[in-house]
Amino acid sequence: MSREQQAVARARKAFETGRSKPLEHRIRQLKSLQRLFSERQKEILDAIKKDLNKSEVGTQLYETVGLEGEINTAIRNLKKWAAPRPVGKNLLTLSDTVYIKPEPLGVVLIIGAWNYPWAVTIQPLIGAIAAGNAAVVKPSEVCVHTAKVMEDLLPVYIDKELYPVVTGGVSETQELLRQRFDHIFYTGNSMVGKLIMEAAAKNLTPVTLELGGKSPCYIDKNCDISLACRRVAWGKYTNCGQTCIAPDYILCEPSIQDRVIEEVKKSIKDFYTDNPKTCPDYGRIINQRHHKRIMDMLDGSAVAVGGDNDESDCYIAPTVLRDVKPEAKVMQEEIFGPLLPVVSVSGLDEAIKFINKREKPLALYVFTSDDKVIQRMVDETSSGGLLANDCLVHYSVNSLPFGGVGNSGMGCYHGKFTFDQLSHLRSCLIKKLNMEGANSMRYPPHTAKKLGWVRFFLLKNLDLAWMGRLALLAALAVVAAVVLQYLL
Repeated sequence: MSREQQAVARARKAFETGRSKPLEHRIRQLKSLQRLFSERQKEILDAIKKDLNKSEVGTQLYETVGLEGEINTAIRNLKKWAAPRPVGKNLLTLSDTVYIKPEPLGVVLIIGAWNYPWAVTIQPLIGAIAAGNAAVVKPSEVCVHTAKVMEDLLPVYIDKELYPVVTGGVSETQELLRQRFDHIFYTGNSMVGKLIMEAAAKNLTPVTLELGGKSPCYIDKNCDISLACRRVAWGKYTNCGQTCIAPDYILCEPSIQDRVIEEVKKSIKDFYTDNPKTCPDYGRIINQRHHKRIMDMLDGSAVAVGGDNDESDCYIAPTVLRDVKPEAKVMQEEIFGPLLPVVSVSGLDEAIKFINKREKPLALYVFTSDDKVIQRMVDETSSGGLLANDCLVHYSVNSLPFGGVGNSGMGCYHGKFTFDQLSHLRSCLIKKLNMEGANSMRYPPHTAKKLGWVRFFLLKNLDLAWMGRLALLAALAVVAAVVLQYLL
């Protein structure tokens, strides 16, 4: 057996013992995972510094603090999430117990990404543990140092049989995908997402695909352009543009293009000084292959701000491109780097048409002081998420489902949504072996009269809650009558 086969077999054997199911075990594992982030913070921060040149504060801000919050949410709400969920009844099931029971799926494969290696790998793991599953964790091999830290530390803090870590590259991932899982959770690009889905189909394994795409950002001329551009610059250049929900390009009217470029330029200087290369808060491109890919996108576009680069240091300066044409090279695929094209449109109508002609994005941003503009974007476009007058922050709200639509992904997670995504929501109806007379309408011989009764019981739109209150009042009336009779 290969190393990958052994890891999956051990996880399934451990799951079959049933030890992942008790709530006490799940909470204990989550608390242990929580301790990892407090006790081994230095190893985590050092590894990400080596991989992406992220500052210590930046790593905590964009990765570990969110994970600690996610763990707290899961621990605090797990009993409620895992409890049977009563549902409405019809007249035929009025005396029955009807509910939804979340149950573990089994063994989940989690394939992480390199841009936020802890956040996008461990967040699904938190949900998998909370839902009572076993999980095989495959960190991205591109973040070499972080993958090694995960491989070393996770088995120290959480059950190494239920939650094994498998490292390696393409061949190891392919070997994992040849195994049978009960769910696959993948974060990455749509090209690999299709391969994941193809492999999963052989075993009819459900998938969650957290992908990406070109997330548009429309800046309306009727807004505080300075503030809008400050927020766009933050969203774009955080992590050197290597964020799946970063604003990919700006749409605005030609009359405000120069102002938009100037305001973005000011914000770049405010955030990263006159020399971003020496600024501790400005990261690096993950490797030279991606550096070359991003620099090649500049072909045919005019640089308005930035453009400096150093391949040996994987550095690309925060860059703005002006008068970008829809057919430009930079507009053909997700940038995933610090290039910000500005595309001119005549107004809101053309912006909406421009967005709708392309694949559905993971995020859509609109900056305006006009609520009607926001509402039109909500009503007339489709995207994984929509954010008005800010960037990225919807990711931090774990009461919102995070996920894509169409080419930007399928399924969602965060908070309870991760728990539900990695659970089977089992339908349960518990009936007693009595009241058989009420069932006679469903048994042969079938007659028009029986059909009439079935139609009444199934289709009659009665307010059962109101009927319950009425029954309670009737019962109280009977009790009151008995008491009065006794007193008199």
